[in-house]
Order: sequence, then structure tokens, then C-alpha cells
Amino acid sequence: MIDTTIIYRSPYEIDTLLHAFQECSLPRSQWTHEAHLTVALWYYLFCDSEPEAIDAIRNGIKRYNSVQGIETTKDSGYHETLTLFWVQTVREYLADESQNRSIVHLANGLIEQYADRTLPFRYYTRDRLMSSEARINWVEPDLRAIELKQVSLK
Repeated sequence: MIDTTIIYRSPYEIDTLLHAFQECSLPRSQWTHEAHLTVALWYYLFCDSEPEAIDAIRNGIKRYNSVQGIETTKDSGYHETLTLFWVQTVREYLADESQNRSIVHLANGLIEQYADRTLPFRYYTRDRLMSSEARINWVEPDLRAIELKQVSLK
């Protein structure tokens, strides 16, 4: 069960999170799994293409980490495979959701459905997902394939 205090009540709350993320002023304690999902959702919805959304998400996280002093090492910091896994999860979520829903409804639904941070371990062994290679580059799952639906962006 997720903590309902993280559920958004207005677009303003999402806008505040996004502004703080983009300005790199979001406190690290608020850079949670739920915040990552919300940022990915926003970029995915408002970028003109999937590659543009992925680049914006990737570069945004790397910039935020750099400003916050979060170093990428073999054990911490930016993780390419996890980032792309969760971007694909957002993509799948949007494939199943109505395009006419509000950002608040979409963000809340995404968080409710994908609050389980251990989801990637249904597809990856710990050794593969936590490898240095997976942190730097996309690596394919070794437990089961990720099925992708077609989603159109704009």
C-alpha cells in the first residue's frame, strides 16, 4: 500500500515538483520513486517524440544528480537500465490509459499501479540489474522479456 500523502490533488503540485526538479532545487529526500515516475510521465506526455522524452528524462536526472552532488559510481547514481525500464513502464501505462485524462489522474494512477520499486526484479536477476554495465548502458532482461505496446506521442 502506498502512502496517500504522495498522491497529487492538483496540477499545481505536479508543476511545483517539476519546477524544483528542473531547477535542481528539489530536496533529495523528495526525489523519490514516485517523483521519478511523475517526472517521466510529464516528459513523456509533453515531448514531441519518444526519443526526445527519453533524452529529456535521462539528461534531467543526470543534471539533477550532478547539481545535488550525487556521483555515478558502480553502486549509486544514475542507472541507465532502470531509467529506461521505468520509461517503458510509463509508456505501457499510457497505452492502457485514456488520452483525455488529467495529468493529476494520470500521475496518481501511475503511482498507484507502479509503486513497487522491486518490479524490475521480475525481469532481471539482481546481478544483471545491479551490474556496472546496466548502470551505464541498457541491458536486456535475463528473466523474461518486456512486452511493449505501441503508444503514439502527439
